[in-house]
Amino acid sequence: MLPKPPAKEPALNFIYIEPYRIVGSSVAGEATTIMVPELDVVFDLGSCPRSMLPCKWACITHGHMDHVGGLAYWCSQRNFQGMGPGNIVCPAAIAPAIQKMMEGYIDLERQKTPFKIHPLEPEGTLQIKPNVFLRAITLEHTVPTCGYTVIERRSKLKPEYVGLPQEKLTELKERGTEITRFLEIPLVAYIFDTAPGAALLREDVRKAQIILTECTFFEPDDKERAKIGMHLHVSDLVEWLRVCECKAMVIGHVSRRTNLAIAKSNLIKSLGRDKADRVHFLQDGKANRERYERQLMDAGEHPLQQKGAAGGGGGRGGFRGRPPRDGGEGRVSSRSFPPRS
Repeated sequence: MLPKPPAKEPALNFIYIEPYRIVGSSVAGEATTIMVPELDVVFDLGSCPRSMLPCKWACITHGHMDHVGGLAYWCSQRNFQGMGPGNIVCPAAIAPAIQKMMEGYIDLERQKTPFKIHPLEPEGTLQIKPNVFLRAITLEHTVPTCGYTVIERRSKLKPEYVGLPQEKLTELKERGTEITRFLEIPLVAYIFDTAPGAALLREDVRKAQIILTECTFFEPDDKERAKIGMHLHVSDLVEWLRVCECKAMVIGHVSRRTNLAIAKSNLIKSLGRDKADRVHFLQDGKANRERYERQLMDAGEHPLQQKGAAGGGGGRGGFRGRPPRDGGEGRVSSRSFPPRS
């Protein structure tokens, strides 16, 4: 009898939450890597699928292997593909260890891969795009760990100067009067790995448009395990969601032992349908594909609609959230990324 072929590697997971694509994979203890192409950021690199290479910034939360195992390969492949040096953002506390790890490959490979480390202290910020900044926030885990919020800064006139003629505003500026103020708009919060704590209640986390978070344990008997491992339990998630203002929360770092159908059912019972509808499991490929099919239908861009309208000039143009066909189901190719600003 002939042997069976090896199992296929699962496709990357894909969720479109306008205006962002969330692409990646996250399984507790195995590997976590999640990118937001529109922000040019990949969070953690426990593994390094090819799709992650075009991202300019790699934001590492902590030094556990399932979050950092693919980092050196990411830097090497970016160099090999002519994409430029990798920019590594990490907690300042682990920057020397990452530097040492990367330098260790010089002796192994007999060549030097270019990279740049950007260590961030808690509350430190780094500009990654025009008017868009990363902020490091302290998380509570078994090793030094930070999460990240992505913030857009917008300049607005101070209320007392609204309505004044341009000539008057120019005069005030020339006299040295500060006439503008900066607003911070939290876009995305990334919370991996952590125990429940003050970071979850921060304004730039609670009010982020999208929260990407771990939730490792779902069984009632696993609360003590979550506490020891300093991870989130679903009971923590339920309480947190009551105060979050995000339009969507994406859950990763779920254990393979977790039955997603039961986990979702329990969330609905605890939160109610309205709040639970904001929650998406990154690894729930079937539900995410069905959701995307509905998005295509709502946009009038489903292949069946396009086929039916082919003779009548139907369709409304390309849907920006669509995964590229050449990347395969759930994959994103480098050609699908928007131009960097």
